[in-house]
Amino acid sequence: MVATLTRIFGPRHLALAEDVVQEALVKALEQWPHRGIPENPSAWLIHVAKNRALDLLRREGSLALKADEIARAFTESRHDDAEEMDDQLAMMFLCCHPDIPREGRLALTLKMVGGFGAGEIARAFLIQESAAAQRIVRAKRLIRECDLRFELPPPAQLAGRLDSVLETLYLMFNEGYTNFGDLAEESIRLARLVAGHPAAAAPQSDALLALMLLQSARSPARIDSNGDLFLLCDQDRGLWDRARISEGLRSLERSATGDRMTEYHIEAGIAAAHATARDFASTDWAHIVDLYDHLYSMNPSPVVALNRAVAISRWKGPAAGLDALASIENHPALARYHLLPATLARLSEESGDPAKAAFYLAWALRCECSLPQRGFLENQLARLVGC
Repeated sequence: MVATLTRIFGPRHLALAEDVVQEALVKALEQWPHRGIPENPSAWLIHVAKNRALDLLRREGSLALKADEIARAFTESRHDDAEEMDDQLAMMFLCCHPDIPREGRLALTLKMVGGFGAGEIARAFLIQESAAAQRIVRAKRLIRECDLRFELPPPAQLAGRLDSVLETLYLMFNEGYTNFGDLAEESIRLARLVAGHPAAAAPQSDALLALMLLQSARSPARIDSNGDLFLLCDQDRGLWDRARISEGLRSLERSATGDRMTEYHIEAGIAAAHATARDFASTDWAHIVDLYDHLYSMNPSPVVALNRAVAISRWKGPAAGLDALASIENHPALARYHLLPATLARLSEESGDPAKAAFYLAWALRCECSLPQRGFLENQLARLVGC
């Protein structure tokens, strides 16, 4: 709805489009609990948004000429899926325009396309919520000041804009997958839209989609009905989504058609190695470590180093994993990242040092994490203290 209204109003009136849709959603929250959910909720929302838009247009002389177009676009009988998908794709590319700084592009896309709140965006970037809100405000101001257009970019400009779109979808997926939220599925939907659209189809688009599909195929086995978390080694692989794995492997095969190797290709290769292993014991950890070596050469981040160390520990033992973690144990970027102390705890226990493992688990519990992750860490600490 926001994307379609932005196309009709023009990007300069992005805030107005947001306001109209938000008011429709607020009205739904106010009325539906008492009157019941309408038979066609989306048509109800569209009808309310249309009426509110027309009401605002009567007061806004500069937009008065668009009133008829608004009325035509938001009718209950409109079901033009292709046009709707084009609008969403154009919105993604608008938010990722090169005139907007990178950090603003990511924040704005997460807000406008992914539905992120400022708090969620702040967690994704490890920044304060006020800073995330300012990034969004500045990005919207640049859209107005630069008079940016709502359209799919021409082929000569598409490649650079596409990289920013894919990076944003990657962040969306990670946020949703880490916190067991619906955002992971939304990012997959948008990644399918990008990879399947003639204007945006590219090997890196297929690689990112493959990564998302292969990773998310494990979701049914990650937590049980009580919300208890299962590590990869303890998951029932019979619960993995085999149809999604097959789709992911097909996407990974399509991604090999280009001559550019991206981080998404490598991460999808790692996810494929897990997805195709018969069981945890038969996982090809040497191959996974090799892939992480390549990934680290492209992106020498502490998070990649952490994941590489985990793979090393599965291949060569916990002592080797702890040695690999030594260089990043005090990295400031990981001070509040619960997976670092959680990994140190697991490897310390496997090395025969439960006291140190308990120390690291207490550290992990001081970090922000999802409820299933927190419950898992609390259970592990209780078990160690009980011992």
